[in-house]
Amino acid sequence: MNERTATIQRNTSETVIQITINLDGQGQHQVNTGVGFLDHMLIALAVHGLFDLSVQASGDLHIDSHHTIEDAGIVLGQVINEAAADRRGIARMGHAYVPMDEALGFVALDLSGRPYTLFQAEWSTQVIGQFPTDLVQHFFESLAVHARLTLHARVEGRNDHHKAEALFKALGRALRMSLSIDPRRSDIPSTKGILV
Repeated sequence: MNERTATIQRNTSETVIQITINLDGQGQHQVNTGVGFLDHMLIALAVHGLFDLSVQASGDLHIDSHHTIEDAGIVLGQVINEAAADRRGIARMGHAYVPMDEALGFVALDLSGRPYTLFQAEWSTQVIGQFPTDLVQHFFESLAVHARLTLHARVEGRNDHHKAEALFKALGRALRMSLSIDPRRSDIPSTKGILV
């Protein structure tokens, strides 16, 4: 099997972000974005997805954390898309329920090549640390567009920290399932013969 790794760096006037991923890793991680809760969520995604993940970001945090969070989602989607290549031999679809105390998160994915997001969550606070809760959905949407995948996510619970963390853990586990290699499949998992 070819090594499924990628590194992408995105440089803008607002952020500089470099992400490296190994889809067949062990959950090793080195994450530093300057946004503590974003670091916490990306580490959870790596650990539960069993991806080796390096994220180094510097952004205009003197303004707010929006651009750093948004661009991290963009670049993470891009490296997943590049590492998955033509997606030959993958399971393609994956899902996960993740409980965290009173919260229950669910994510279902299809690495179809067609970006789409359906996201259902209600938040009782405006921010978790430096991470505005409305940007959880925006991060998922940015990732889905740039990873070229269909994403359904929903969460219930009382505590916003628990709810966000359940979603990111579920995202990691659903990505792990959908990107896993099926030993019985050598072709692209589509009746079209291509994932678009």
